Amino acid sequence: MLVAGVDVGSVATKVVIIKDDAFYYRTAPTGWSPREAGGQVFREALSALGCAAEQVEFVVGTGYGRVSLSFADKAVTEITCHARGAAHLVPGSSMVIDIGGQDSKVIKIDNQGQVLDFAMNDKCAAGTGRFLQVIAASLGNDVSELSDLAAGKSPLALNSMCAVFAESEVIGLLASGHDKGEIVSGLHQSIARRIASMVGRLGHSHQVTFTGGVARNESMRRSLENVLGMKVIVPEHCQMAGALGAALIARKHRPEK
Repeated sequence: MLVAGVDVGSVATKVVIIKDDAFYYRTAPTGWSPREAGGQVFREALSALGCAAEQVEFVVGTGYGRVSLSFADKAVTEITCHARGAAHLVPGSSMVIDIGGQDSKVIKIDNQGQVLDFAMNDKCAAGTGRFLQVIAASLGNDVSELSDLAAGKSPLALNSMCAVFAESEVIGLLASGHDKGEIVSGLHQSIARRIASMVGRLGHSHQVTFTGGVARNESMRRSLENVLGMKVIVPEHCQMAGALGAALIARKHRPEK
């Protein structure tokens, strides 16, 4: 059995290939062309396994660039794929928080990873990976450095969560001599509160799983735990949840032999 899931996000493209009962993955920046990124990462993943595209029985595409994947047999929304992938990575999950490059999602799921309800922020950059990139740039840091900057720092209250105004506010705070770490800690807390309001709309959950690239930010995870008042689990392959879910769905759709 050889099936694949291709998650073309606004920032990164992820591919998961399931070969028999094991899964293999590859990721790379999406760049300017989702179509090219999806095809390139898919070919690279196959090459690493020593397999040809003709051997793949079924491919599911997901993410914002899913409609551009001409080689995909089926396109499935990232909500469905993240739910399925998170349930596989963390059995028993009842809610998934995914902070992606251009949107953030909270998904309530059952034990099989089926979507029961969801809330999504896709109208504003605030609370997304892109928002964190903008703020990191205004601080003169890479987004990967934000977690360390905020470690052990008291959060500084921020007045704006609009990407444009928040950037100006951060520059002003720096000019006033405020500590970078306190600014980042305040930013994480503000995002966590925004996510918490989405969680509140979906009701109680006994196990929360945090997926997406931002989930690797340990300070962001701690901020979510503090605001939600409960443990937030980050699986080892948190960024691959969407592609993994797509591959698992592909396994269900592959032709019967």
